[in-house]
Amino acid sequence: MLTEQSRYSTSWKAAVLSNPKLNNLVIPKWSKYIPHKPTPKQQAFLWLDDFEVFYGGAVGGGKSDALLMAALQYVDIPGYNALLIRDTYTNLVKPEGLLTRAHEWLHNSDANWKADQKQYLFPSGATISFSYLDGPQDHFNHMGAAYQFVGIDEIVSIRENQATFLFSRMRSRDAESYKKDLAVLTDFNENQIEYYYTQYKQIPLRFRAASNPPLAEQIARGEWVKKRYVTKDTREDRIFIPAGLPDNPHLNKDEYIRSLNRLDPITRKQLLEGDWTIKVKGRMFDRSWFHIVDQAPANARRVRFWDPAHTEPATKKNAQGTTDPDWFAGCKASVTEQGLVYFENIRKWRKTPLASKEAVLQQAKIDGRSVAITIEREPAAGVNLIDDYIRLLAGYIVKGYTSPKGYKNDQAMALASYAEAGNVYIVNGPWVEDFLDELEVYPDGLHDDQLRSAVGAFNELVGGQTTNIRWI
Repeated sequence: MLTEQSRYSTSWKAAVLSNPKLNNLVIPKWSKYIPHKPTPKQQAFLWLDDFEVFYGGAVGGGKSDALLMAALQYVDIPGYNALLIRDTYTNLVKPEGLLTRAHEWLHNSDANWKADQKQYLFPSGATISFSYLDGPQDHFNHMGAAYQFVGIDEIVSIRENQATFLFSRMRSRDAESYKKDLAVLTDFNENQIEYYYTQYKQIPLRFRAASNPPLAEQIARGEWVKKRYVTKDTREDRIFIPAGLPDNPHLNKDEYIRSLNRLDPITRKQLLEGDWTIKVKGRMFDRSWFHIVDQAPANARRVRFWDPAHTEPATKKNAQGTTDPDWFAGCKASVTEQGLVYFENIRKWRKTPLASKEAVLQQAKIDGRSVAITIEREPAAGVNLIDDYIRLLAGYIVKGYTSPKGYKNDQAMALASYAEAGNVYIVNGPWVEDFLDELEVYPDGLHDDQLRSAVGAFNELVGGQTTNIRWI
């Protein structure tokens, strides 16, 4: 395995192969059910015993193979249970899908397929189960189960709360209790019991995921994956193994590349190069329309528009079924006599209602009394919301705005048209990149809170003007 597949230098290979202890350290646990040798990237994936590891980036990197290999590593040990997941059953059984691939690998083996349970049972008693997370409640199908391995293919198609819920299903038995059950429930002799007892204690709990970057249609569910597994500043101690076509010797690369070259440039760069940084275009905004400036004109009419959300992090599921709740966002904007709009800053947070009120009052003091304040209330919100803020902000110019049903897209399109015509400026600051990212994937992104506050401010300042509404 190592001599044929490793990319290490010849001298390093020789040193490893001449040292049995070092050789054992760099070669992962193997299984007779794996039909071919892993690529170097797959070998690293199999060797790691960290709890969370993410594999992939580009198409053709061997992601599905790597997940199935990893699931099979410990099937010789009684009590081991693995779970492999896709977003839909259709994708699970499609050609070269996880379940189809498992059937190809195992159909002539001593593993027994249990069709009614979607599960392979191995002579040791170990199992690999196959499932999907399509509906928003499908993760509850695994309540009560215990797995030592969970692998999710194309995780950008999975809701964050459903993927992370599976952490609660990952556990091992107490080793001493496991040993006693082997003695009572099996015909193993003492040496076998001791062997499996030792092996079982060494099984790591492993959560493994693989994916390409999310396409436009997958953003609403999958944008969390980049933050959790790819971006260095936010992935913490989680490991990311990037892999692509050059890492997989089993594919006809030239033929595959010819197929990918028929795609649009952004999708091609995502799939061929595994580029997580390229911006997926939405259907309404383009960041190039917005002029970045150092400051707004002093002689301008100003407003701060608040789009309230009273939710602390990870306390509820939003409409997309994630525990990544909405933001309380407020956009300060100004308009000149010539009708040029400036977005000066956006403040956003996730706090309790009381903490949000304190933050709004503090921001009003910073903005000053010359900045008018508008508080949005959606029709379903409490009728006292606006009155509470008007009392809180006594001495400031404050009014409420009750949003009509379906208003957001109409006003967002008006802002898009106004920006495309060159009439919208943004005052540079640390908030700008996040704001433009949100605009550029709208209406397919997971969050639109900053956009809502900006649209509200825009409507307050120039809402009566005629615009040429269009989609791009």
